[in-house]
Amino acid sequence: MSKAIVLDKNLKANGEVELPKALADIDPHNLYLYVKSYQAALRANTAHTKTRSDVSGGGKKPYSQKGGGRARAGSTRTPVRVGGGVAHGPKANRNYFQKVNKKQKRLALLFAINEKAENGKLFVVDNITIESGKTKDAAKFIKDLGVRDALVVKEMIDEKSFYAFRNEPNSYLIEANELNGYTATAFQAIVIEKSVFEALTKED
Repeated sequence: MSKAIVLDKNLKANGEVELPKALADIDPHNLYLYVKSYQAALRANTAHTKTRSDVSGGGKKPYSQKGGGRARAGSTRTPVRVGGGVAHGPKANRNYFQKVNKKQKRLALLFAINEKAENGKLFVVDNITIESGKTKDAAKFIKDLGVRDALVVKEMIDEKSFYAFRNEPNSYLIEANELNGYTATAFQAIVIEKSVFEALTKED
């Protein structure tokens, strides 16, 4: 059974808390589908080319059909000519949306959380607050965890903590309602407030 590491106010290990056993049985394919859908939604969809019918010009036949010794041509805007259209190029009207059910989204998040716990990278703290509001203190907070980078999850972001983590390159501060399967997998570790953790792992 996976366990999250409980930290005291000095970020020292102060025990462990078990995650529900059912989390270990979640199919990882749920996370795959969610991450795939999330990344697809991030696409700008700006790649666009013009076909021969979109390019300006080319209405007049460039030269006679016969007698010139050249291959016949009806337009100067065919894909084989410089200045012509593009054959089979991308269009900006493509829809990249991939539907993922609500239940699958939740399963994806729970699988990601459980995976972090299995790797010893899920930390639970009573309250996450940087009273000084300074980035150097936020950086020390992450460094003391001994991880490369971390997702910091608060129930509600206070002003001081927002300013402290805003320019800290190795962490990302979010509120509980922003947590999803993609953000949970994007960082090496997760630091989560106890109230958020309990609500997240509460068995139905």
